Amino acid sequence: MDYQVVIPAAGQGKRMNAGMNKQFIELDGKPIIIHTLSVFEQDDWCKGIILVINEQERAHFEKMLKQFQIKKVVALVSGGSERQHSVYNGLKAVQHTDTVLIHDGARPFITIAKIHQLVETAKEKGAAIVAVPVKDTMKRVIDHLVEQTVDRSSLWAVQTPQAFCVSLIREAHERANAEGFIGTDDASLVERMGKEVVVIEGDYTNIKLTTPDDLLFAKAILCSMKGGSYVSNWTRI
Repeated sequence: MDYQVVIPAAGQGKRMNAGMNKQFIELDGKPIIIHTLSVFEQDDWCKGIILVINEQERAHFEKMLKQFQIKKVVALVSGGSERQHSVYNGLKAVQHTDTVLIHDGARPFITIAKIHQLVETAKEKGAAIVAVPVKDTMKRVIDHLVEQTVDRSSLWAVQTPQAFCVSLIREAHERANAEGFIGTDDASLVERMGKEVVVIEGDYTNIKLTTPDDLLFAKAILCSMKGGSYVSNWTRI
């Protein structure tokens, strides 16, 4: 089994309020993006990482990759005006494999075991994503007024990686670009072609770091991975 992975890391993450690309925020002495890249660096199935960046940050990324000995990055690709455009730029750099993963740079807690499930399913079915069942009550709200309580039994919160046959996801992106369609994720581009997307149940720890609060959860997850624990006030014990 083999695959390459496209990791968009060009966005500035304004909701993080960090005053810089959130990929550079450090957790446990390493930038978030390095935590993410390290998972794929350690996976024998991964034959190459395509990192999509802001061209103005190229020198900084190159320095980080050298410092933390990330050797599987085969291309640093310039991002586009939307995440979807950035991913498409990355897809054009994929070579020598028929399976590609697309993964958020700020989602550092994906496991190799879950990656392998995705790759195996994508090779068989063409498209596979990770998601988790929604735990909270869901309500449709308009202008701060509840319109409807939504049955959550069939609702799943979608994560990344998302895995695809390379030819399928390239065609999906090309069609979307030609028609001016911007999807909510890469799988939505495949869905609108009438193709099936298989869902694999993921882990609730596979969070995307979007806001300052997410960094608290990230620190707790890191501590748990090291065998420690956190109490409710986030003091390590």
